Amino acid sequence: MARPFMTIDAARKNLAAIENSAVDELLAGRLDRRDFLRHGSVLGLSLPFLGSLVTAAGLGTQKARAEGKPGGTVRAGVATPGGAIDPVTYYDSGSYQLVFQTAEFLCITQPDLTLKPVLLAESWSPNADGSVWTFKLRKGVKFHNGEDFKADDVVATFDRLADPNGASNALSVFKGLLSKGGTQKVDDHTVAFHLDAPNGSFPYSVSIDNYNAVILPASYKGDYEKTFEGTGPFRLESYTPKVGATFVRNEDYWGEKALPDRLEFKFYGDVQPRILALQAGEVDVLDAVPLDVSQVVLNSPDIMVLRVASTAHRQLHMRCDTGPFTDKRVRQALALSIDRSKLVDGLCRGMAATGNDSPFAPAFPATDKTVPQRVQDIAKAKQLMEAAGLGSGFDMTLTTLRYSDIPGYAQLFQNFAKEIGARIALNIEDQDKYYGKAVFGQSDWLDSPLGITDYAHRSVPNVFLKSPLVSDGPWNAAHFKNPAYDGMVTSYLKALDIGAQRTAASDIQKLLLDETPVIFSYFPDLLVPVRKNVSGLPPIAAGLLLDRVSLG
Repeated sequence: MARPFMTIDAARKNLAAIENSAVDELLAGRLDRRDFLRHGSVLGLSLPFLGSLVTAAGLGTQKARAEGKPGGTVRAGVATPGGAIDPVTYYDSGSYQLVFQTAEFLCITQPDLTLKPVLLAESWSPNADGSVWTFKLRKGVKFHNGEDFKADDVVATFDRLADPNGASNALSVFKGLLSKGGTQKVDDHTVAFHLDAPNGSFPYSVSIDNYNAVILPASYKGDYEKTFEGTGPFRLESYTPKVGATFVRNEDYWGEKALPDRLEFKFYGDVQPRILALQAGEVDVLDAVPLDVSQVVLNSPDIMVLRVASTAHRQLHMRCDTGPFTDKRVRQALALSIDRSKLVDGLCRGMAATGNDSPFAPAFPATDKTVPQRVQDIAKAKQLMEAAGLGSGFDMTLTTLRYSDIPGYAQLFQNFAKEIGARIALNIEDQDKYYGKAVFGQSDWLDSPLGITDYAHRSVPNVFLKSPLVSDGPWNAAHFKNPAYDGMVTSYLKALDIGAQRTAASDIQKLLLDETPVIFSYFPDLLVPVRKNVSGLPPIAAGLLLDRVSLG
């Protein structure tokens, strides 16, 4: 037996069956390096250990990134926060970009979507069926106010976020997953999450992937803007609503000290002033910019754009309880009318991945890439329309929001649909009007028979599978009710090994292609513009982390 496999065999003796299944997938070639690291990290295996297995399997290592120089002020231009900043309730990028500098999560996603316990959790592990996840917490950590970080803070944080009687924005993640009272203290530095149902990728729900899940003190009572309390590498210096904020290095930080002395955030009501500020050298970095303005910065000589593969997408929903969309043949026909290559190469300028009418983006390891890609087929679409009794077409209004590439997508869809006789009128609204109160009966998003909605990046597809598509999903704009689908999602969510996840994912992809309640045409890249003298910004889709940034 070759020495590398002796090394792997020795390591496997200490692994549980579910962990060894991931090693089997790696050695069989069904998992590449990236997917193996990602899946192993979810199960709580350390990245150095996983890296040693990858090296032993002959798949090589990645070079460490060079460290930048300390000092200076990094200036960031971000969207104006949507209201009072509170990590429990916020939902907008302008708010969480600030909080990411001062508060921390139990774990954090890497550019390859692996999870790294570099923050407040040192390790985690599931029980046999994934219904209980135990996290070991880092010792010697203090909040900015001097309080020690302990298990009580973790329990209080997730009880707030999972409280059905509160205003937590994270209920979309925790409903049916984690209830108030489910987070239990084992000792001062150990917590156990007792889930409502087994879940094979639960650690992502308490990571930066769930931007509300920053750890706050148990004593937190609100008024976050006064303190920006947290355990993070920066402390609040000043905050002025509608104007900006400044932060300074936390010299008492438990980990490696931040490189910048200071951060300065400037708020902008629209993306165009942000881009002008970057071009003029008034700021050094922006939060992600929409595809429709990307060409402006791509052509600027002093600016570079970081392209981050993302699972963000636009869902084109068709209400399955409203004619003509009660007939799945009509839904299939509209999906077949779309030329996805024109969306990816034209609308997105090649900076996107093609969608196949399910939430399973190419970036997800469980995605079954053998499922045939849906492509434009006008002849077949017309046949389906005839079979549904709509050979002469139909009239319908598509309601959507004025954001990024969505109006352009709506216009292209209008033209595609015209080829099969569907006469689509467009109703493009401001975001506030479109989303309304985000509940059924009080939201154009959830009530319109035909619409397009923006969905932000997630490192696992769980929220995409549940909230907009299960029968009782709070974001089920398609009003899609399919018990078979609900059962498949349950099977996927509880699966701990990658093989079971792939089997369930394949079933889901095939069912959604047949039913087509929602069209997933493309997954656009995330585009983050920075000045060319900026280095050290991690290319992750979750948001800006500025503690390792330097100015050259």
